[in-house]
Amino acid sequence: MTGINHKLRQQHRIRHGVFVILLLVLMVVLGYLATQYRMQWDISQNQRNSLNEASIGILQKLPGPVQVTAYATEYQAEIGDIRKVIADFISLYQRIKPDLVLQFIDPVEQPLLAQQANVQINGEIVISYRHKTEHLAVINEQTFSNALMRLARLEDKLIIELSGHGERKLDGHANFDLGEFGKSLQRSGFSNQSLNLAIERDIPLNADLLIIASPQVDLLPGEVDKLLEYIDRGGNLLWLVDQESLRGLLPLTEKLRLTLTPGTVVDPHAEQLKAPVTFSLGAVYGQHPITSGFQYITVFPYARQITIDDNADWNSVSLVEVAPDGWVETGDLNAGIAFDEAADVPGPISVAAALSRNINDREQRVVIVGSGHFLANTYLGNGNNLDFGINLVNWLTGDEEMMVIQPRATIDNNLMLNQSQLTLMAAGQMVVLPLLFLATGISIWWYRRRKAAP
Repeated sequence: MTGINHKLRQQHRIRHGVFVILLLVLMVVLGYLATQYRMQWDISQNQRNSLNEASIGILQKLPGPVQVTAYATEYQAEIGDIRKVIADFISLYQRIKPDLVLQFIDPVEQPLLAQQANVQINGEIVISYRHKTEHLAVINEQTFSNALMRLARLEDKLIIELSGHGERKLDGHANFDLGEFGKSLQRSGFSNQSLNLAIERDIPLNADLLIIASPQVDLLPGEVDKLLEYIDRGGNLLWLVDQESLRGLLPLTEKLRLTLTPGTVVDPHAEQLKAPVTFSLGAVYGQHPITSGFQYITVFPYARQITIDDNADWNSVSLVEVAPDGWVETGDLNAGIAFDEAADVPGPISVAAALSRNINDREQRVVIVGSGHFLANTYLGNGNNLDFGINLVNWLTGDEEMMVIQPRATIDNNLMLNQSQLTLMAAGQMVVLPLLFLATGISIWWYRRRKAAP
């Protein structure tokens, strides 16, 4: 009997030893896998603890290392551990791009380095990439990703905006103007300057893009000639056209082989969404780099129809079709809106077109949009108008690889729980978990007691 018990105990020790060895092997394997692979889930509102697709796309356009230098003290009274805040934020980018390197410099202990870097405040960040730098005084995903986008551009892009005729201004603050859109262009790495053709001799040769944004008075014939010459020599153009007069630019439509139908697009779908029927909703896009992967709603207030005439000069694509159940209203909008089969044009209706052709050993690009309002300060926040506008400019300036959705702003900084949720969490921690641990302990004790019994 003693020999049998000894043999059982020996088998039990062997099994116990094998179990310990297997457990250690499992821990080693899991440890190795943890160093090779990382998995995480972001359950926060708006995915605030991970980067959105736009930021990831920007990182993928940055081959080679990126150096981030944070000039921050060890501690700041208002913020606390400012270095930890910065390091936690930068780690979101380092998960996607491991060669994005973060370095800290204390501006108090090394004031000469801070002065050489032209650092103004504690916590300022300097991003360096291929001999270009960007300074950030405020750190969030939108500002940081936009800085990376500017660094990713191989060269600065110059936008010329036509002026002198009451056009919408890229730096204007009026509801009519394009100031907010202009700010977004600057954050994306574009510079702009105005041009009055009544004063200037010609459109600069170094212009990457000319914008004509809804002139309010007629251009002089000599100014129109300069615009036509710009097109003839291969200049890129973004033309925002409203439902008013073409202001002397009819020859430009002939040069581009376009017909701009008089009248305003009426879209009954907009009324169903509690918007005016004169707001056309864009959801059907043509096959083009500007709209590739773009699956968002755009809004074109008071739009007019753009028809591409058959021709062999230009490669033409209708970018946006609206109002499949609507029409082009040619009557007075204040006299009642109703479809007139004899006078109105039924939908669907094209409100934007992209043209291109090879000239002077390069590709010339032109976009015409039948609504200057869609980029105006008043309406820019409707749908994804901003993203669509940035895509237009990126394609027109030859930077189609930079066409990404603009990084979102973080909207949740705190976890808010109601009283029932707090009570449930407290009960789980104070009652359920202790009872679970107690039950587990009793089960293990009872199992061992039964195994040890003769």
